[in-house]
Amino acid sequence: MKFKKRTYKNPAEFFKDFWYLTKSGGRISKTMKSGIIPHRFRERLMLAVTAVNGCKYCSYAHAKQALKTGLSQEEVDLLLSGSIANCPEDERIALIYAQYWAESNAKPDSDAVNKVKEFYGEEKAEAIELILRMIRMGNLSGNTWDYFLYRISFGKLGV
Repeated sequence: MKFKKRTYKNPAEFFKDFWYLTKSGGRISKTMKSGIIPHRFRERLMLAVTAVNGCKYCSYAHAKQALKTGLSQEEVDLLLSGSIANCPEDERIALIYAQYWAESNAKPDSDAVNKVKEFYGEEKAEAIELILRMIRMGNLSGNTWDYFLYRISFGKLGV
């Protein structure tokens, strides 16, 4: 499955993501340290979103991190191809949601949001949303940077 590479189309998109994460600053640290979303699960979520957004920098970094957390190369490869076949059953709803969330440009319908909240609970669903926003900002920033390099090098670098 091939996904479209996404970039920030205008500064307003970037600042919306940036504002969300800035206002969530304390929650980011708490979420990462709390263990509410185990490290392997976090990496699976990040790889699922990265596969949709097509950021080569994030694909490399999170594949490497995922391997360090104990994911197999096969699972990493499957996640980066858009498949969740080898993922734990209890994480699949979140991973499908993560893919849908990224494909919908971070604008999922309320039914999907409610299903995640119902399955994982309010606190865990908020942590999942925060992780998705963090990787989105990284993906779209990386892709935007890559496109910038491509443009200023007249096609010799980037993309």
